[in-house]
Amino acid sequence: QVQLVESGGGLVQAGGSLRLSCAASGSIRSINAMGWYRQAPGKQRDLVATITSGGSTNYADSVKGRFIISRDNAKNAVYLQMNSLKPEDTAVYYCNAEGYYTTSYYFTHPFASWGQGTQVTVSS
Repeated sequence: QVQLVESGGGLVQAGGSLRLSCAASGSIRSINAMGWYRQAPGKQRDLVATITSGGSTNYADSVKGRFIISRDNAKNAVYLQMNSLKPEDTAVYYCNAEGYYTTSYYFTHPFASWGQGTQVTVSS
């Protein structure tokens, strides 16, 4: 009932920058937390950064000072500005959102959705 679509991945040289975007659509009533996770080949999916509806942020230690997460509540969108990229940042990046959607005037339901993923490759 809630779909997330990511964009902005690609190939960049070490030290470069990329900006990821993710937009949520559907019968959304509210979105609480939104975030970005990443999964490198052969590894588990790890948290990169999260942001609440109030703007509180949380970052993985490995990206602090380099990545900035932001969101536009009016657009149900979340962004990840990635600076000073390193080869170890290479991964598929996934957008995540949690909140509530409606099926009718009277009924709301919780959701937790993932995007399809976007590849980020950093060359050395």
